[in-house]
Amino acid sequence: MYRVGLTGGIGSGKTTVTNMFEKLGARIIDADIIVRELSGSGKPAYQAILQLFGTEVVDENQELRRPLIRQMIFSNAELKTRLEAILHPLVRTEIDQRIMKNSHPYSIISIPLLFEGNSAYNIDRILVIDAPEKLQIARAASRDGVDCEDVQNIIATQISRKQRLERADDVIINDADIASLQSQVRLLHDKYLQLADQQRCLT
Repeated sequence: MYRVGLTGGIGSGKTTVTNMFEKLGARIIDADIIVRELSGSGKPAYQAILQLFGTEVVDENQELRRPLIRQMIFSNAELKTRLEAILHPLVRTEIDQRIMKNSHPYSIISIPLLFEGNSAYNIDRILVIDAPEKLQIARAASRDGVDCEDVQNIIATQISRKQRLERADDVIINDADIASLQSQVRLLHDKYLQLADQQRCLT
């Protein structure tokens, strides 16, 4: 199964792009959704997260107070690293299991922190969704209802835009209208179908 790892900074438009790929027939696997599933009450990562952060991160329904956890890790690099050590191996294993059950020609694996984490994901190609920082900040602040300064702080914890682009095999520039974005997605969809066919011929 051909695997494309999709990543990009906050507010770059990753969800919009994955939705477009899905409509064209790609299998979408979202690491953020998997994290939520694995860290729900009674799930594999739940107790380990409680041991790391304490009971203050649990609400009255025994669910994790995710905004509080985000706030805590963005102000404490050690906590962030320890949380990633809990989550990333579990997420990687779950991604591999879902791909094994996949009958689509190729998979788009959305991993926002693909470069920031220490886990090596089994992917064939890296697609970066890119946008100017000012546009990232405006989008994320409007979407999440937070201050621009908060978004800037998040960007500061992520790999730089330049470093991300240097490590990309493919890039989608999301700084124009939807039609431009759809055109770029369509071209890459056709490319990934060809690459998937080539891979099958070699196996």
